[in-house]
Amino acid sequence: MKRVLTLLFIAVGFTSYAQTTLVSGQINAGRIPTPTLLFLNVAPDARSAAMGDAGVALSVDANAIHWNTAKLATTEKKMGFSMSYTPWLRNLVNDMALYNVAGYTVTKKNLVFGFSVDYFDQGMFQATLDNGTSAGNFNSKEFALGISHARKLSPALSLGMNLKYINSNLLGNYQGSGGLNNALKPAETVAADISVFYSKPTTAPWKYSYGLTLSNISGKVTYGGTEKNFIPTNLRIGMAATHEIDDLNKLTFTVDFNKLMVPTPPAFVNGKMVGTDPATVSAIGGIFGSLADAPDGISEEIKEVTTSVGAEYLFNNAFALRTGYFHESEMKGNRKYFTFGLGFKMDQKYGLDFAYLVPSGQGSPLANTLRLTLIAGINQPVK
Repeated sequence: MKRVLTLLFIAVGFTSYAQTTLVSGQINAGRIPTPTLLFLNVAPDARSAAMGDAGVALSVDANAIHWNTAKLATTEKKMGFSMSYTPWLRNLVNDMALYNVAGYTVTKKNLVFGFSVDYFDQGMFQATLDNGTSAGNFNSKEFALGISHARKLSPALSLGMNLKYINSNLLGNYQGSGGLNNALKPAETVAADISVFYSKPTTAPWKYSYGLTLSNISGKVTYGGTEKNFIPTNLRIGMAATHEIDDLNKLTFTVDFNKLMVPTPPAFVNGKMVGTDPATVSAIGGIFGSLADAPDGISEEIKEVTTSVGAEYLFNNAFALRTGYFHESEMKGNRKYFTFGLGFKMDQKYGLDFAYLVPSGQGSPLANTLRLTLIAGINQPVK
């Protein structure tokens, strides 16, 4: 019973992110990497969400802490702050939501410190016993608390680091009988992110930026059973190109490539396992091995890379139109969606961003996903 409950709650947290969903009438039967704590990789802010979930190389704001902390070292403002809200799976339930708060301050030029809070309320669920009868209700919540540091290594190159505490309480305050309540416990761990940002100062019409982030570096976690689970260590690489048409009009194009750095589930051919059993791999071994452990070789590894492309038109540094597209292989989750969004700035200090997601297939639980973000920044020049 303990093992059944552990697997059940892990499955709830995983499937809530629609990694294996019914899309266009077909069930994905591919070998999908299955880490827990997937809320860590969900785009928190409306700007990047409106650009196809791309953000590793975009211009800096407080949400850089999620995408690429190294960008904070390039800020021209003394302080920055953001708050984001995302109702989750709103076509299916009305009590799931993601919340994010982030901020930073510059202590001196090229030296920045920040913080972030990610909170995922999965709402109320009903527990059932082996015979299908109800065992009561519980509330599932996950959160991550992080501190950040960024500094410039040269006029073009900067480095960033995050350290965060993560807690996944899938059982909530549920009280079972007969030892049921002891079947699960919150999963918790400490994780780190490292990031690099490169943007060479130039007076040319086009400005190019490049970013790389390896996030959620940590050991395995457990919910109280014997099974240990990988968390979603993720490699994100991207670039952005910005063109200042004139003093009022600016265009930005961006692309991100993401790969989960966790083991690929093995295949079984004639009763024999092809690939690696994730249960036998350490956390660090899983990160390095994830680049070459797919049973079908490099062609399958490539399918595990998701692509995000986005564009932004900015008028007078006050009004923005955004759009983008996210693509994932049918074998590896089949998430495909278009994104759209708007952005407004007031007095160059405050901003409001909105994003909306439109899946390209039918029946996706991600349909009608929206995000709202409030941005604030102090214009005081960095000394």
